[in-house]
Amino acid sequence: MTASNTTLRRGLSARHIRFIALGSAIGTGLFYGSSDAIQSAGPAVLLAYVAGGAVVFMVMRALGEMAVRHPVAGSFGQYASRYLGPFSGFLTGWTYVFEMFVVALADVTAFGVYMGFWFPNVERWVWILAAVFIIAGVNLVSVKVFGELEFWFSIIKITAIIAMIVGGIAIIMFGLSNQTPHAAGLSNLTDHGGFAPNGLWGLLTSFTVVMFAFGGTEVIGITAGEAQDPKKVIPKAINSVPVRILFFYILTLGIIMTLQPWDKINGEASPFVSIFSSLGLTGAAHVLNAVVITSALSAINADIFGAGRMLHGLAQQGQAPKAFMKTSKSGVPFMTVLTMVASLLMGVLLNVWFHDQIFFLIAALATFATVVVWLVILISHVRMKAEIKRDNLLPSEFPVPLWPLGSYIAIAFILFVIVMIGVLPDSQPALVIGALWIVILTAVYFLFVKGKGRTRIELVDETGAIPVVKTGEPAETATASITG
Repeated sequence: MTASNTTLRRGLSARHIRFIALGSAIGTGLFYGSSDAIQSAGPAVLLAYVAGGAVVFMVMRALGEMAVRHPVAGSFGQYASRYLGPFSGFLTGWTYVFEMFVVALADVTAFGVYMGFWFPNVERWVWILAAVFIIAGVNLVSVKVFGELEFWFSIIKITAIIAMIVGGIAIIMFGLSNQTPHAAGLSNLTDHGGFAPNGLWGLLTSFTVVMFAFGGTEVIGITAGEAQDPKKVIPKAINSVPVRILFFYILTLGIIMTLQPWDKINGEASPFVSIFSSLGLTGAAHVLNAVVITSALSAINADIFGAGRMLHGLAQQGQAPKAFMKTSKSGVPFMTVLTMVASLLMGVLLNVWFHDQIFFLIAALATFATVVVWLVILISHVRMKAEIKRDNLLPSEFPVPLWPLGSYIAIAFILFVIVMIGVLPDSQPALVIGALWIVILTAVYFLFVKGKGRTRIELVDETGAIPVVKTGEPAETATASITG
C-alpha cells in the first residue's frame, strides 16, 4: 500500500475547525435532547449545563495541549497509546468510533422527528435513510468540501439561535404575539414548583443527558491531522468553542424556559419549534424546524468525519484493518466513511423496532461512550505532564489552566457521571451495553491485536514531525504521512 493512497490532506482552516466542533456539539443535544434534561431538573438544568460546560473546557484544553504538541491523525487514540499503552489507545479509539456511531444514530433519529413536524404521515425511517445517503455523498468528496459545508451548516443554526434569543427577549419584554394562558416572563423560572422542582436528585439525574449534549467537541483533536497550521488554529478553536457553547446553551435554554413553563416542554418535537408554535408564531416555527433539520445534518456530517478519521489513525497503528488506511485521490479515507454509513443503516431498523424509546437509550449510551473517551484523554494528559516533568522536557506551548487541580476535579466529575448512568433505571441498559462493549474490545485486542501492531508510538515533541514507528520497521516507512 503506497503512501499516495493512504494520505490525508491538510485542507481545514481555522474557521473550518472552529465550526466543525460547533457543528458537532450544538446539535441534537440542544435542539431535541434538552427536553429530557429540562424534564429531569426543571430550570435548575441551567446549573447542570454550566458545570458540564466547565468540565468540557478542561477536557478540551487537555486535548489541546496534546494536539499542539503532537498534531497527529488519530489524535487522542494515539496519545492514549503513547502515554498509557497500546491497549488504552485501542480501547479509546474504538470507543470513540462507537461514540460517534451512537451519536449519529441519535442525530438521524432526531432528523426523522423534525421531518415529522411537516410530514406526520410519513414513516420516520424514510427520512433517516435519505439523510444517511446525503451525508455519505458529502463526506466522500474531499475534506475541504466537508469543511465548507460544515461551516455553512453551523452559520445557519448559530444565526437562528441568535435570532431566537433576540426574538425571545422581545416577547418577554414586550409581550409580542403572547396570547397563551401562561404569559412569558422570568417568573416561569420559579413559579412552577420552584427553580429546582425535582430537588437535588433531579439536577443530578439531568447530567446523563447534559453531557450527551456536549459530546462531539473532541472532534477538534481529530482535525489536528488535517489542519493547515495546527499549532496556530487548534488553540484558537479550543479557546473559542467552550465559551460559545456555554453562551448558546445557557442563554438559549434560559430563554426557552422563560417563554414557556418548563413542565410544558416535552419531547414530542424540538422545544424551539414547540414554543414558537404555542405562542402563535407558526411562521417562525416552520423556519426553526428548517434550522433544526440543518443542525441535525450538520451533526451527522461531523460524526461521520470524526469516526472515519479515528479509524484511519487506528489502521495506521495496526489496530484496525489496513483497508481503513486507503484514501481517495482527494485524500478522503473512503473505506471508513462507507463503514460508518453502512453502520448507520442500523438506525433505520432501530427506529422501526423501538420507535418510542430509542432516543433516551441512545443518549445514555452516547453519554457513556463520550465520558469514557474524555476520561482517557484526561488521564493521558496527566501522564504526559508527568513525563514532561520527569524527563525535564520543554514545556508545552498550550498548557492546560488550573493544573493539576482542575484536571483532577474533571476526572472525578466524569466518574460521577458514569455512576449516575448505572444508578438511573432508564439508563442502566446503556451501562450494561457499554460494559459489554469494553469486554468485547478487550477480548479482541488480546486475541487478535496484541503484539501485531505498533508496540511503541513515538510522537516527536517540539518539531512538528509525527513519525509513528512499527516495531522492527524503519521510521521513514512508518511515518504518519499527511501532505498538503
